[in-house]
Amino acid sequence: MTYLGELISIGVAFSWTATALLSEFGSKRLGNLTLNVLRMAMALLFSMVLFGVVTGSPLPIGVSSEACSWMLLSGLVGYVIGDFCLFQCYIIIGSRYGQLFMTLAPLSAALMAWITLGQQMSAMNIVAMLVTLFGIGISIVGRASHHPGFSLRLPLNGVLYAVGAAVCQGVGLVLSKIGMDQYDLTAMAEVGMPEWLVPFSANFYRCIAGIAGFLLLLWLRDGMKPLSDALHDKKGLTVATATTIFGPFVGVGFSLMAVQYTAAGIASTLMAMTPIIILLPSYWLFKERITWRAVVGAVISVIGVSLFFLG
Repeated sequence: MTYLGELISIGVAFSWTATALLSEFGSKRLGNLTLNVLRMAMALLFSMVLFGVVTGSPLPIGVSSEACSWMLLSGLVGYVIGDFCLFQCYIIIGSRYGQLFMTLAPLSAALMAWITLGQQMSAMNIVAMLVTLFGIGISIVGRASHHPGFSLRLPLNGVLYAVGAAVCQGVGLVLSKIGMDQYDLTAMAEVGMPEWLVPFSANFYRCIAGIAGFLLLLWLRDGMKPLSDALHDKKGLTVATATTIFGPFVGVGFSLMAVQYTAAGIASTLMAMTPIIILLPSYWLFKERITWRAVVGAVISVIGVSLFFLG
């Protein structure tokens, strides 16, 4: 099908918009760690159902121990550390600004690939980084009211969590790529696992690391009572289910699938449109005022991501 990868990428952008809005609501209602434990558990369950229907086995088959190790490491970095930071920033600065900072994720992925895989950084890459940072700066920096100069319009801890989330997502993506490169597609085909299931298999192992990490953090910080309470919160469980469907199951799975059907640069640019798409829903749902700074900053940041893949 023509433009299949591009259509999947646009769908992922809308999926991530939905999960960002739902995650902001769910984090404030259930708590960051509790919501993430539920998301990881549900994503594992959905994945097992998918594998069972397609291959007859509830577990991914034909995966080497080396690939599995890379995916578990990716889940630790991308889910446990990255999503903890992301959901915490949703609580502090909201999903709209959180998604704006996530335009830094492709840039952090490129830096990680430069360090680990030897991929070169061009002059256009550097320009793209500066443009993206400029767009974010327009949105979050304003004139100070009590002294000359400029100041952050957002709490500093929320900004730091958002930057941490973007860096971890980028690093986790590169680790996922290394892991998926270790898959033996011929061996997988022999045991009845089609190639299009590779992203979902990779995400399965990432979710295992995610649920283990989040359970440990929850137990150390609050014990298991918040999780027990959440299991009796019907509205909270509904939000957690929807967040899981749009996020770690459909969103992540299809984002990995998109790069199989179109150029990674095109896919990443289209998926990075979330900061623009989220503007109106955040206004309708959370009554967040849309300013010209917010619109211009989001557009410039997405342009920066686009320029990055031209280099």
